Amino acid sequence: MSRLSPLPEEVGRRPFAVAEATAAGVGTSRLLGADLHRPSRGIRVPKGGRTDLAALVRSHTRLDAVTFCSLVSAAEIHGVPLPPWAEFRPDGGGPVTAVVEPVPWGKKTGPHFREPGRFLHLSRGGGATLPRRKGVAGHRLRIRDGDVVEIDGLRLTSVARTWVDLGSLLPTDDLVVAGDAIVSEHARSFGPPKVAMVPLAELRKFVDNANGIHGVRKARLALDLLRVGVDSPPESRLRLMLHGAGLPEFTANCRVDDALGRPVWTDLGNARYRTCVEYEGLHHLDPEQQAMDAYRDQRVADAGWRQVRINRIDMERGPEWVVSRVTHTLRKQGWRR
Repeated sequence: MSRLSPLPEEVGRRPFAVAEATAAGVGTSRLLGADLHRPSRGIRVPKGGRTDLAALVRSHTRLDAVTFCSLVSAAEIHGVPLPPWAEFRPDGGGPVTAVVEPVPWGKKTGPHFREPGRFLHLSRGGGATLPRRKGVAGHRLRIRDGDVVEIDGLRLTSVARTWVDLGSLLPTDDLVVAGDAIVSEHARSFGPPKVAMVPLAELRKFVDNANGIHGVRKARLALDLLRVGVDSPPESRLRLMLHGAGLPEFTANCRVDDALGRPVWTDLGNARYRTCVEYEGLHHLDPEQQAMDAYRDQRVADAGWRQVRINRIDMERGPEWVVSRVTHTLRKQGWRR
């Protein structure tokens, strides 16, 4: 068996277009080597490594000047949180085409809508032909100035446009979780300031002017549920549980002043009833973090606030369990419904 010659460094560590490799001097026979996946015509992916979504998408968009990344693929590259079923998992799948804009609201069917994570979502503008490739969900979108951006040589829809497009795929709660992450910003007495991907006012303006974009109707409903300051998807889901149950409004990243007037930052807080809710992820199991949490709890209690700690197990037990725990504490603080 002949030994495969090494690929040039500029293409050998990532997905690449055949044209790139040819320009780098790689011969046709080498491109048929057993160490390369062939996910689609004109594309090669070195075996043995973790597939990087951005690199895989870039190898497709470099094939022409009109194709760009969109929907859940663009969201994942931008770092927008998605539900697990929408995250990319390259488990194959035949060619599939989805025409997004002309499809009537609520009439979308097919694996690209039921299982969007199985495919790369690539789009072209209005009058262009659809991308048709193995493992690709092809879309035709109405694109306006500024809707498509370029990051490190990769063309994809902007964060704001991507969020509106997600309204055609995600349930409202998942769209809110994504939106909370996009608009989240804060400056606290500890840690570096957090900068929004898109400030809420800017996202609101974009949605106001997004007439004719498929998904905008749901985006407008979700927009009213977004809150600035949420730090994680579980916090967003927790807030939505409380909101959906009709409890008093809880402010994300709520400031509580302790007995000495120093700020304590809580995940969710209601100042009127002096009640706060903390979502405790796995990092709260760290001994050092537990010591910091205990100090925080003491300061919050000394300020006359009651605190409810919620973790993954609580969330898995469902809204009724979570809401009952918070309701019990609110009533101790004087709330009546």
